[in-house]
Amino acid sequence: MSALVVALLVVPALGALALALWPAAAERAAQWFAVVVTAVLFGLALVLLGSRTDGPGPWTDVDAPWIPSLDVRLRFGVDGISWPLASLTGLIFLLCALYSLRHTPAPGNPRKLLALLLLLECGVFGVFTALDAVVFFVFFEVTLLPMFAVIAIWGGAGRRAAARQFLLYTLFGSVLLLIGVIAATTGRGTADLVAWGRDASGMSERGQIAVFVVLLVAFAVKSPLWPLHSWLPDAHTEAPTVGSVILAAVLLKMGTYGLIRVALPAAPEGARAVAPVLGLLAVAAILVGGLVCLASVELKRLIAYSSVGHMGFVLLGIATLSTAGLQAALFGNIAHGVLTGLLFFLVGAVKDRYGTGDLDQLGGIATVAPRLAGLLGFAAIGSLGLPGLAGFWGEAFAVVGSFDSAVAPGLFRALGVGAALGAALGAAYFLRLLRRTTVGPLGSAVVPGTARLDATEGAAWAPLVVLALALGLAPDLLLSLTAAPVEALVTVMAP
Repeated sequence: MSALVVALLVVPALGALALALWPAAAERAAQWFAVVVTAVLFGLALVLLGSRTDGPGPWTDVDAPWIPSLDVRLRFGVDGISWPLASLTGLIFLLCALYSLRHTPAPGNPRKLLALLLLLECGVFGVFTALDAVVFFVFFEVTLLPMFAVIAIWGGAGRRAAARQFLLYTLFGSVLLLIGVIAATTGRGTADLVAWGRDASGMSERGQIAVFVVLLVAFAVKSPLWPLHSWLPDAHTEAPTVGSVILAAVLLKMGTYGLIRVALPAAPEGARAVAPVLGLLAVAAILVGGLVCLASVELKRLIAYSSVGHMGFVLLGIATLSTAGLQAALFGNIAHGVLTGLLFFLVGAVKDRYGTGDLDQLGGIATVAPRLAGLLGFAAIGSLGLPGLAGFWGEAFAVVGSFDSAVAPGLFRALGVGAALGAALGAAYFLRLLRRTTVGPLGSAVVPGTARLDATEGAAWAPLVVLALALGLAPDLLLSLTAAPVEALVTVMAP
């Protein structure tokens, strides 16, 4: 199984190189090649489940020397925390490759776009499989330039400004991440993330607080946590559909995953000291995101701000440092990736058909495109947390975790109430979205005769619909995987 982990890194890199050298006259063949490569990668990620063990440690472990003088090793593996995110990564990139068969944004060049996506997939797989903090940082950086290029080249009218903002914020976070990784590695005497998760010794409390604050800000930029979120709405609004899907479903998860995989085990005492501040900012993100969504009149911008709120629930779960809260964070990561990824696919379809995402020009879509409207309704009610769909469990467990937290219990109970109010805001703005887009008289931009969904759209959307239902009806499919590593992490975090 160890060879499969290596393949997750090597295959997309080689695929990206092949597409970069692909003859320009064979664009269609290049598109199908990308579909095959992403399908193979998704299959490899799924097969890794066969290596599952009952304990909290890595299921697979690739370990080779890299910088012996600094005790930095090329160490990769998956466990119950990382495997669901690696599998989601494989699925999302496959669906984006399928979608791109018929929907390549201007200025075209699907071969170059897909090469960048494969390079990006390599970086994301590296982040989710790295078991060494320095290697984690390297792959974290690999994801930066491909996403910048996707927004800057294939985005909308304001793509360059949005790409620059994305780049500046991410570089700021990267500098802090490098500082935090170096400090933690020096203090702990090793960059081995597995060793960090077993032993919390090595740094003073003040040193741990400093390290955790630096890592928190670094990962908060990527999550994104209010008030470091302002790059996200512009990036989502201007990015092409596949860029928005990958950004929401995969890249945002790198920040919250980094908090759980790197920051918490690196400085558990620092995490306990800073957790109340993180909880306050998380609930602020939920409430601010909800209020902005209530005032938003552009579809992609509304969904982008809804991501700020949803990731606030994930961050609140992390801040509780409780078993229920961390389970909520991990479940919420996957649920948000599935449902918001689907939402961005659907919003892209709306904009492709009607040329706008302006709510004032939409309306009555259910009359002319009932299937599209039905899917949009499904994704929206799933995102607002309807029981029976995936979005419910992450939000519900985050509130439960707030009442179970042993860190400032009085404060976290109040934060749980605030988060519950934020969930009510989520219901309000998603129902407003459906009222403004799917029912009522036809909007000025809605033209009859554009109802038909093509095969690539169906192929890209159907797995996300099925997954949202499966996780909503049987949450233990995911919770059973994360239980052992979460319990081990909570033990390390205990005072």
